[in-house]
Amino acid sequence: MGILLFLGIGVQEILLIALIVLLFFGGKKIPELMRGLGKGVKSFKDGMSETDNNKEEKEKSSDRNE
Repeated sequence: MGILLFLGIGVQEILLIALIVLLFFGGKKIPELMRGLGKGVKSFKDGMSETDNNKEEKEKSSDRNE
């Protein structure tokens, strides 16, 4: 909730955005959009953790070589 206040977005603005999205995409399309968004976020998190794991492996291998 702190980020929403930081950006100056309140409850009324969120409701207005949700109403516009509902009107624009329709009720049947929204679950599909949310599924796609969730898959995108999951993919991003997996990519970030893979990058972190690769970085740790490189650091460990460089420590072994010294």
